[in-house]
Amino acid sequence: MEVKQVTLHKRSGEVKQHSKKDGVLTAEVVSSCMSNLGRVGTGLQHLYHHLSLPSHDLSDISVLCNYVHLQKLELPHNKIKDLSCVSHMPYLVILDASHNDISSFFGFQPPKNLKEVNLSHNRMTKMKDLSAYSSLSHLDLGYNCLSEISGLEQCCKLTHLSLEHNRISRISGLDSPVLLTHLCLRGNQLKRIEGLENLKSLQVLDLSLNRITSLSGLQNLHLLGSINLEKNLISEIQECKHIHDLFLLRDLNLLGNSVQEQPDYRLAVVFLLQHLTVLDQDKVTAEEKVASVNKYDPPLDVLAARDHMTHLVYQLMQPQVLYDSTMPSADSPYPMLVLTGPQGCGKRELAHRLCQELSDYFAYGISHTTRGPYSREVHGIDYHFINEEDFQNMIHMGKFIQTMQYGGHSYGLTRDAIEDVAREGLACCVHMELEGVFSLKNTYFEPRYILLIPIQVEKYMGHLKSHGLYTPAQLDMTKSRIELYANTNRQRLGFFDNVIPCDDWEEAYQTLRHVVKEYLLLEEEGENNNRGSLDNTSTGNDPEEKPASPPLSRSGSGTLASHSATALDPSDPSYRNYFTKIHAELSPQKSPAELASIRRREQLVREAVVGKIPGVYSQLFKSPAQTAASSLQKPNTHLSEDNSNSDESRASSALTVPSSATGLSGSVEPLDMSVQGHTLEALKGQTPEAHCPGTDQLAVAVSPSSDRRPGYDIKPILPPIPAGRKTPASPSPAPSPRPSPNTAVDAEGNVDREG
Repeated sequence: MEVKQVTLHKRSGEVKQHSKKDGVLTAEVVSSCMSNLGRVGTGLQHLYHHLSLPSHDLSDISVLCNYVHLQKLELPHNKIKDLSCVSHMPYLVILDASHNDISSFFGFQPPKNLKEVNLSHNRMTKMKDLSAYSSLSHLDLGYNCLSEISGLEQCCKLTHLSLEHNRISRISGLDSPVLLTHLCLRGNQLKRIEGLENLKSLQVLDLSLNRITSLSGLQNLHLLGSINLEKNLISEIQECKHIHDLFLLRDLNLLGNSVQEQPDYRLAVVFLLQHLTVLDQDKVTAEEKVASVNKYDPPLDVLAARDHMTHLVYQLMQPQVLYDSTMPSADSPYPMLVLTGPQGCGKRELAHRLCQELSDYFAYGISHTTRGPYSREVHGIDYHFINEEDFQNMIHMGKFIQTMQYGGHSYGLTRDAIEDVAREGLACCVHMELEGVFSLKNTYFEPRYILLIPIQVEKYMGHLKSHGLYTPAQLDMTKSRIELYANTNRQRLGFFDNVIPCDDWEEAYQTLRHVVKEYLLLEEEGENNNRGSLDNTSTGNDPEEKPASPPLSRSGSGTLASHSATALDPSDPSYRNYFTKIHAELSPQKSPAELASIRRREQLVREAVVGKIPGVYSQLFKSPAQTAASSLQKPNTHLSEDNSNSDESRASSALTVPSSATGLSGSVEPLDMSVQGHTLEALKGQTPEAHCPGTDQLAVAVSPSSDRRPGYDIKPILPPIPAGRKTPASPSPAPSPRPSPNTAVDAEGNVDREG
């Protein structure tokens, strides 16, 4: 057996050498390379159906005319010039004649079942009509000398076409193959993408190694999932807008293009094509998609958070002072009214009119802007008009509470604008766009937000056009923002305290006036009687439950007061009950989990105010000398725990703790005697011996430290004192727990000094 096998191997080697020598294919070689035994169509005989003869240096394969039952013929890497033998193979399905010397385009009679043909790496120069090849589905004509695409009009089953590395300079002749899913035109001379409009089924497109400068021409190919444009001449990121609507596109390759040199190229492309999963052969991560959106089209929440962080950091870098708009406790934030709505809705005019009519309660907060004044706008009344450089300088000086960009201009509300109103004991009324509202909601201010929105869009647009101040692009953007405001109101329940249609300004103002008077408790007696039944059905039965935002009324010295006979005191339970009912009417129903969360947050605020939780700034600048002060707070802490339901103890305790809204002064300031009065009141019931150690500790806490390291000589500024905000002229000379002979202490523990 071994001798016979060696003999057979020698014979096959001799046959192969013989065929290589003269390039003529013989029957012996054919018989040795046949495979895939199967039946003939009649089912009475068995024959081989596959023939593979790669790299045999064949030039003459005429012997194959006798093999009429072949279904698959592979003849790659030979020297074949003539394929006429294929005409005698009616059952042929797959033909591979790549890497040969064939110059005639399909020089054989068409087998009716021929589906896959590979004629790449040959010498063909012109395509001919292939209408007779109705079953053709895969055609590879790469690495030839073809200059145009033709003859495929009747190939209705063609799905894969490769014409890579030819001399094609223009895409044409692809109007009819509607089922084409894969097209490769790699390595040609294309400068534009054209002629692909009818390929609605195209899924994979390879246009690499060309001279393409634009992606225009791909916008209607909605089934495209992969595009390869490696090593072309694409230089602008904006070209990706042409394929922005191809929602099935997952793989894009732009390697070797000058566009990759653009700053933030990858994030920009990922932002324009959010559905991509692979870019330049690298996987697109979820983090990249989020970063791209936050960079180029951040949500209003992200913009507002950045804006708030910027202003907070710059404010902390400035000398810290006590503001008139800082209220003594978390239960009574400074009252503000914010009117918001799309541009030109009348919010500025309504704000001015409201402040004029209710001048005993409101004053207009003047914002800053970098745009020029419109008609009848006055500097210092409607806006402070400044240039961009001054605006940026004010940001770096920590002047602003919130800023925003709109229409290419900057707008901002300064702390001084609110302070100018707060010094007069009035509530501040301002107007701003939606971006400013999102930013202001990050601050500790809790304004009433009223949305003014046009219902009749055409009337609103006509009003804007009548001004003659806006370009068509600005009008389109303004119109689109109406839906932005409406969506915000629909999707964020309770985001606005009230929504008022503003198609008729007089009617809108009357509605606004009525709503504001309800906030101020200025309703007529008849209206109060009519509301009695509504108040009885209110859900606000819990005396401990507080409204989400405070009423627009203040009491006491330098504060707002109602025209009613008796102003409600914030410590009065009816004060809380009334606004709990109003809040229940204006706000959506909260779930038990939300209510529990609100109560936990309120409890944390109370603990921070009364000293159970140290303030943020005191922790940052904590010194060894201040540790003694913590021991002083312990008796007050226990006392406040035992009397947590007492409004009087909460009010007095709040004045002994630094406000979280204020900063730190750079030097030791005299201690307010009124605070010692509150301390005395809080320590009632203890022995006189207990007073002296506590007072000594307080004196040590505020005295200059011997250690001169930075921050060790800084004392927290106390919050404002409601009773006149008076400050003693000089500190107490001795840390005595008892008041001096010139000091009088009233029943509530407040201290009043003579002179």
